Amino acid sequence: MGSEGDVGMIAGRKPRILCLHGFRTSAEILKKQIYRWPESLLQKLDLVFADAPFPSKGKSDVEGIFDPPYYEWFQFNKEFTEYTNFDECLKYIEDFMIGYGPFDGLLGFSQGAILSGGLLGLQEKGVALSKVPKVKFLIIIGGAKFRAPWVAEKAYSSPISCPSLHFLGETDFLRPYGVELIESCVEPVVIKHPKGHTIPRIDDDNLKTATRFIERVQKLCENQK
Repeated sequence: MGSEGDVGMIAGRKPRILCLHGFRTSAEILKKQIYRWPESLLQKLDLVFADAPFPSKGKSDVEGIFDPPYYEWFQFNKEFTEYTNFDECLKYIEDFMIGYGPFDGLLGFSQGAILSGGLLGLQEKGVALSKVPKVKFLIIIGGAKFRAPWVAEKAYSSPISCPSLHFLGETDFLRPYGVELIESCVEPVVIKHPKGHTIPRIDDDNLKTATRFIERVQKLCENQK
């Protein structure tokens, strides 16, 4: 159902983060991508990776790069305005958080980032994650907003008030929509990179920014225990 980081590295003060992969990929693929980040950053985090609930219903963009199986969180139309199995997805994530949590924050890439960015507002409205502790921070990689009106009205009716770290690719096809999400956040920290719709490696300058963010939310999590 999911995979955890090195248990031997987990300490009580580390923020526990649920990691949501992209469309038609998997927990294992996201884990491989995130574990390219510097060890000095990874050792500050307690990362848990979840597979989405639905097996891929079509071709994956990562075929030939990463091995299957591939999964998707929910399905959508060409305009991204109609969703299928969305309520089932929300229940699945909540059940996972109950079973493997409690979690302090969410990290998401692509479809997982869209989910992560919207779940906070849905939680505040009582639409999702009502049985688990409040999400305290977000890490968004290649994100965007929900476009289905019936979801967006609830997810973004108020600004996203928790601390959030956003990775924004210069050539990412979702970049304009990622900017829209950032503009909905009260405390966004933005790391720009020259790549497209991908999980970037973290260079020395970006490592300082990311480390400051993690150290900040670490204190936040300790204070809210």
